[in-house]
Amino acid sequence: MSSQDRHILVIDDAPENIRELLQALRGQSWRVTLATTAQQGYQRAQSLLPDLILLDVRMPGMDGFALCRLLQELPRARETPILFLTSAASPEERLEGLNHGAVDYILKTCEPAELLARVQIHLRLARRTEVPDDVPEGTPSRDEVVLRAAMRLISKRLSSPFTLEEIASAVGTYDKRLSAIFRQQLGMTVFAWIREERLRKSRELLVDTTLGMQEIAENIGFRSACNFTTAFRERLGVTPSQYRRSARQEPLPEMAHRGG
Repeated sequence: MSSQDRHILVIDDAPENIRELLQALRGQSWRVTLATTAQQGYQRAQSLLPDLILLDVRMPGMDGFALCRLLQELPRARETPILFLTSAASPEERLEGLNHGAVDYILKTCEPAELLARVQIHLRLARRTEVPDDVPEGTPSRDEVVLRAAMRLISKRLSSPFTLEEIASAVGTYDKRLSAIFRQQLGMTVFAWIREERLRKSRELLVDTTLGMQEIAENIGFRSACNFTTAFRERLGVTPSQYRRSARQEPLPEMAHRGG
């Protein structure tokens, strides 16, 4: 399939503000589909499997960053290049967008020729001539996608304090719904899972690094080495130091890690 036969999905709640850019896209031989809400964009990305997505950041209900997280948990959409096309121009927003897995971050003030050139580049780079053989059949439910996105987000930010509301908003839902998803899917609360994930990560750091207890505690979000040691001993029955010594002399003891 040549880049001239590709399908572009544009997700923007105010398409009238990018009329000139849309006209430029439609002036090519690409098929261009428009979604005007994040929810509609999620559904169309899932059903239409576009070759490239142009995604706004500031949208009501669910912002583009949250939608990007969800799209990356869809097996048949995770390889689709996502380019943020937005007026959110601060360095922090640009960096956040790229850190979410987007391949480019383009300002709406750009010239149409620049947008076309960037889209052309990413279409050429994208290896999407066919769906990989190892992609599982069936489509995950919305709850499964939200769960995976939340778990991935938490795992990347273990050292940072965050509230349930912040996690939920970052994956396009609200706190009570996210709590219900964790209970239904994993049989535990969000913060019980976070505790398990922190201890799982601590086990990796104890075995694979020479970091001290305070450094490990800070890496996984505990306030102090004392709090970390207490939680570790309560969960595994040994102190972190004892675990490290044992792990380097004999096979690792198993620790249940649900949902990961």
